[in-house]
Amino acid sequence: MLLKILVTGAAGLIGGEVCARLVARGHDVSGMVRRTPEVRGNDGREVTGLRTLAGDVTQPLMGLEAEPFDVVIHCAASLEFDAPEEELQAVNVEGTCNALAYAEAAGARFIHVSTAYVCGMREGEICEGPVPAETRFTNRYEASKAAAEAVVAQSGIPFAIARPSIVLGDSETGAIRDFPSLCNVFRLMARGKVTVFPAEAGSTLDLVPLDHVAEGIVRIAENMEQADGRYFHLTASSPMPAAELAHGVARVAHFPDPQVIAPDNYSMADLRPAERMLAGRMLGTFGSYFTRSPQFDDSQLRTLTGLTCPPTDSAWLDRLIAYGIARGYLPAAV
Repeated sequence: MLLKILVTGAAGLIGGEVCARLVARGHDVSGMVRRTPEVRGNDGREVTGLRTLAGDVTQPLMGLEAEPFDVVIHCAASLEFDAPEEELQAVNVEGTCNALAYAEAAGARFIHVSTAYVCGMREGEICEGPVPAETRFTNRYEASKAAAEAVVAQSGIPFAIARPSIVLGDSETGAIRDFPSLCNVFRLMARGKVTVFPAEAGSTLDLVPLDHVAEGIVRIAENMEQADGRYFHLTASSPMPAAELAHGVARVAHFPDPQVIAPDNYSMADLRPAERMLAGRMLGTFGSYFTRSPQFDDSQLRTLTGLTCPPTDSAWLDRLIAYGIARGYLPAAV
């Protein structure tokens, strides 16, 4: 059955690729944008065959005139881990309230795109369900997304929660339209700006290809009756060792060879001043992700959609790095 769908945050990385896939399947798609007027898929091409709407999640009803929709897919969010509390509250929490109000006025079901890292500091197996009340978060972004999930669950509107982990490039080509902030970790090491990489032994990063995430969201939207009230992890089948970020850089002949060190043996004072500053920023944003190992169960997603995440191994990481070099994001050989 073809659906009438509104996608918020349609100009974003996930939202754009979701729109491209929905249009390709024949759905009637409207993409809500704020600053960027165009909706582009991961291939960088403008998505044609959809309607764009100018809106703002911080406004009542997102600044839109209510009209009927079958599903609202809420991708719009502030993604900055260290954004001010007021910004995250206004965009990620109150913005979700405004999107829910619009969905109610539109008579629509609601898909909230959250993050798998609402698990916070929890380790071991993480099930596809509500965030436990006692969860301790590592940054304000995680906390804001968990608060938004609670708002959705309490709204009374038919909903599903989609939780991507750390989204990177296409599973086959490594291609990514925009390089997310974690890519700067590669960049700093590839340019020799960060020479020492602190990672706890056994720590992992759940890196997931964008194509798996976007396809999963599309299939959830197409099966909302069965998805109602459920939580879905859009995550890797096998998380990647955190140290593999440095090892991936070291495999490129013209890149430096970063030293992987246990956090207990890592001293910022031993670094040269320029590296100390950059490493401080890197660890301030991502440091906690290099010390833990959540294992995300995705059985509900696989049962609903039939999807299994493609391999997220060292070969995929090498494709991501090769694509970054080809795009000029990472340094080419001299």
